[in-house]
Amino acid sequence: MYQTLRGMQDILPADRPYWRYVTEQMHATAALFGFGQIDTPIIEQASLFVRGVGEGTDIVDKEMYNFEDKDGDQVSLRPEFTASVMRAYIQHGMHVLPRPVKLFSIGPIFRHEAPQAGRFRQHHQFNVEALGELDPAVDLEVMSVAWTLLTRLGFRGLSFQLNSTGCPACRPAYRKALIAYFAAYEDRLNETDCRRLAINPLRLLDSKETGAQPLLDAAPHSADYLCGECASHLATLRGYLDALAMPHTINFRLVRGLDYYTKTVFEVWAQGIGAQSAVCGGGRYDGLVELLGGPSTPGIGFGMGIERVILAFKQQEITPPPLPAPVVQVSPLGEAGRVPALKLVRDLRLAGIGALLAFGGRSLKAQLKAADKAAVAYTLILGDAELAQGVVIARDMANSEQATVPSSDVVAWLQSRL
Repeated sequence: MYQTLRGMQDILPADRPYWRYVTEQMHATAALFGFGQIDTPIIEQASLFVRGVGEGTDIVDKEMYNFEDKDGDQVSLRPEFTASVMRAYIQHGMHVLPRPVKLFSIGPIFRHEAPQAGRFRQHHQFNVEALGELDPAVDLEVMSVAWTLLTRLGFRGLSFQLNSTGCPACRPAYRKALIAYFAAYEDRLNETDCRRLAINPLRLLDSKETGAQPLLDAAPHSADYLCGECASHLATLRGYLDALAMPHTINFRLVRGLDYYTKTVFEVWAQGIGAQSAVCGGGRYDGLVELLGGPSTPGIGFGMGIERVILAFKQQEITPPPLPAPVVQVSPLGEAGRVPALKLVRDLRLAGIGALLAFGGRSLKAQLKAADKAAVAYTLILGDAELAQGVVIARDMANSEQATVPSSDVVAWLQSRL
């Protein structure tokens, strides 16, 4: 029997109320902040992500879905949104737009990684980007989108984990300090972490290797190596967060999983959602557009996994509103009522009233039982006697009371009661 591939999932109707509610809140929150939606293809040149995300990252080295298409081009299913959005920003000359250029996306991304709770090999993200401003207030703006969305969704105990990874002016000194520190303990690092040390020592700070944790906790802190500009940027942002009573903690090991981050990196944590407290994360990437061939353009953004949000939503026992459902069932009795029932169902739907048609010529008792299961408000019964008189029997399913309604008045009669 065919099954979904490992790390893939079917999203079934029972989960759709969560998906619809969460994505509707994402659209609404983006609109509150003036972000416009951008959709990019799920397939891009592989080199876009290799260059943008960075060699030596787990995403590029282990997780990308790469293949050669029928034109002989090396392409990838997108493993993240930001590089694709930056490509679109450059390609369409969006640098001429008023700054900051504020964009958001919602859609699937693909990473061949070990499946875990709330994370699949095809999963979906809400992605937010603001381009063209170095002002720390823009950092606050982007972080506030995540905060506001999660607050609207009902999450409790929100706080930020915050760090600065520096900039090209001050990061080399920090990188040198990390190399010197970890070189003395290289025999205690596993193969993956040794490779990270050689390619990008900042990646070591994100290691999940149990034996390396004491070393990581004692490693040099990036805050001690920040230049004046980066230190001032972080201090100003922290002042803004304090002014808005948005709790935050400096996390010296927070570097995120992508090489393009500069200065600000952050995660939003929520209470009561199990061991994985982070609901989303992101940071500033002031050199990425230039790296990909565009003009020098600062930027900051974040990604939020929708599956992760829905999992946390359930863990916090938050119930989304139900999806709209049919409120009427039309039940023909006998073959003569079939065509009039089809016409009545059509008229109800055209009037915006959700309607079901009872199929299969079942008895009235069976049809009423089906109407109960469907939780409709009314069942409209069309038998031979009703057809002869030009009426419909309208049965209130809550109290079993029945009314006789002229066929020509059924739509208006229901509209006045629903």
